[in-house]
Amino acid sequence: MCRNIKTLHNFAPPATHDEIAASAVQFVRKLSGFTHPSKANEAAFSRAVQQVTEAAHGLLHGLVSNAPPRDREVEAHKARERSKARFAQAVN
Repeated sequence: MCRNIKTLHNFAPPATHDEIAASAVQFVRKLSGFTHPSKANEAAFSRAVQQVTEAAHGLLHGLVSNAPPRDREVEAHKARERSKARFAQAVN
């Protein structure tokens, strides 16, 4: 799948509408192959983004977890460390 789409479930604070909409845009871009759709495809692209955003909201609000919510800063730090290790190996 697309590496730019981030996990949004079970975080404190919860995902914002903007984060969910941004992930929907990434998803629709991946499916369509368009970064910026042409004028002819703009309406279909925008409609798809809105529908995916609504579906993502429904999914995130419907999911339950027994695990404690994850801290965004801690998870971002872990991701940066994984990235450093991954790209350090590629350079050597």
